[in-house]
Amino acid sequence: MKRAPNFNPIARAYRWMEWLTFGPMLSRCRCAFLDDLTACRAALILGDGDGRFTARLLAQNSTVLVDAVDASRAMLFALVGNAGIHSSRVRIHLADVRLGPPLHPPYDLIVTHFFLDCLTTDEIAALALRLRACVTPQAQWVVSDFAIPPGWFGWLVARPLVTALYFAFWLLTGLRVGRLPDHHRALTAAGFALAHQKQFLRGLLISQIWVPAFELRN
Repeated sequence: MKRAPNFNPIARAYRWMEWLTFGPMLSRCRCAFLDDLTACRAALILGDGDGRFTARLLAQNSTVLVDAVDASRAMLFALVGNAGIHSSRVRIHLADVRLGPPLHPPYDLIVTHFFLDCLTTDEIAALALRLRACVTPQAQWVVSDFAIPPGWFGWLVARPLVTALYFAFWLLTGLRVGRLPDHHRALTAAGFALAHQKQFLRGLLISQIWVPAFELRN
């Protein structure tokens, strides 16, 4: 297993790096389904970086309890800081999810924003299989990520841009993954089904809701 990337050095600058490259679009993508999560009560949030989404979820949903898992101590510290007055509803876990994240099931919400692209397809499949046993039948898994849309935009814009981003994060964090995984195949194989999807920037950014597959709910 490859060493986990080290996001500690960029934790303080993460917000500004994001804004300089994509403006508000990554935030819009993360929060695309935020209004649909008000009934959730137990959330597992993996790799939320500095925790801006977690903070918004906690502010909008006054009863949700969050398990936040990240391999970066600095990112978890930033997440707690951004949670502010709601931080008492967050349990943080410093862990590499590939080795088995600390879990307190059942969860009715899983969130992975721009996180699965740090894993291989096989690593996502193994993670999803573990999580499938830890969710309620009505659970939602919110995924935000980059994608390579079909057509000229995908080949001439999205693919070179994603390649450049992987190279940059290899330099900054030591990330060893160099291409987008097939999270659709991995989640489907683990017993989840795609329920909703929104696209941004011509399909370069996607936000999805996955649910436990119907045939596995009984």
